Amino acid sequence: MLFDEQRTFDPAEARLDDLAASVATRKLHDFGYPVNQESRLIGFYRWLAGSGLNLAMVNNAGDPFDKEPAHLMSSLEFEREVIEHLGPLYGFDPDDLWGIVTFSGTDGNNHGLYFGAKYLENKTNKRPVLYVSDAAHYSGRRLADLQHLDMALIPSDVHGRMIPEALEKALIPERPALVVYAMGTTFKGGVDDQDALNAVLAEYPDMEVYRHVDAALFGGYLPYSEYRDAVDRRVHPFDSIAISGHKFFGMDEPGGFFLTTKDVREHQNPYNISYLNCSMPMINCSRSAMTPIKFWWIFQHTSREQFIEQTETMLRNAAWLKEQLDGMGWPAWLEPMSNTVYFKRPPENVVKKYNLAPDYDDRLGGELSHIVVMQHANEKRLQQFLDDLKS
Repeated sequence: MLFDEQRTFDPAEARLDDLAASVATRKLHDFGYPVNQESRLIGFYRWLAGSGLNLAMVNNAGDPFDKEPAHLMSSLEFEREVIEHLGPLYGFDPDDLWGIVTFSGTDGNNHGLYFGAKYLENKTNKRPVLYVSDAAHYSGRRLADLQHLDMALIPSDVHGRMIPEALEKALIPERPALVVYAMGTTFKGGVDDQDALNAVLAEYPDMEVYRHVDAALFGGYLPYSEYRDAVDRRVHPFDSIAISGHKFFGMDEPGGFFLTTKDVREHQNPYNISYLNCSMPMINCSRSAMTPIKFWWIFQHTSREQFIEQTETMLRNAAWLKEQLDGMGWPAWLEPMSNTVYFKRPPENVVKKYNLAPDYDDRLGGELSHIVVMQHANEKRLQQFLDDLKS
């Protein structure tokens, strides 16, 4: 009841009140999944309620980099500014940048595979083979099935990283390679060794390669850390990258970004749409106009220094949690660059209270859980988890 304290009773609204109360209570101990529960949008909703925009239908049907969009009921201008703000964080030349705001990390990966496959097909007249780690987000496998891509699922090591020797063994040099690098695997937070994997690919100079980086969570905070080179394409060449916005950046609903180059965009099927008066290379036609505005608001009201502070605090708290678990003798692991501490699975009551995600790995003793140390998982709340674990 943020905007209207004098409401008449409505049974439907009462159900929503119950949901809101439950979520508000549980969100402070929501540790098992990579979402930032410290909203950056309170001011935005205060503005929105009186703006009139909340009473209109706006639709980003068009290319945000088209300077004269035919569809004027949109926020394409703000979407372009968001992409132009993000591009340099990942080493993209502002003069060679193209991208869109996506519905989710999976939507970003869908564009990565689609753009990569079309880029390679248009250059070689051959369908590529997709190479992705078995520890990477499952969307890679689902999207390969959706796009009818031949896929090689590459084994990962105990840290969740693609094994370079396994990639080499699986390569089919006669066909172009569409390689997905995981920048923070779903459960363990493993980071694929781009240098080692690129060295394998370099042994086949006649094989055309497209590299897509799935950096859903880590791609949010790594540019603000000492590990920023890991997502800088000037240091580790890649062709596209997908980042989630509802994780580190604090969006209140799924959303994200897909970034690539103009060269990749120009190697897509153009699909010139007359009624939009533009080329439409992206998969979706209708796209959210509100999500880019929310991202724009967040970037307008959060400084680089604040993002750096949030990143440093998250990584420090993750290291502290690992140290505390070590001190208890509770088996736990933390990968480099990661804010994800994974450990022997606690009793079920602790798992439920903190909404911990499950996994299983024989190499580490079997049943596992993890805590993704996001902005709301501060030391005080993590200490509550440790106290429950001890008891």
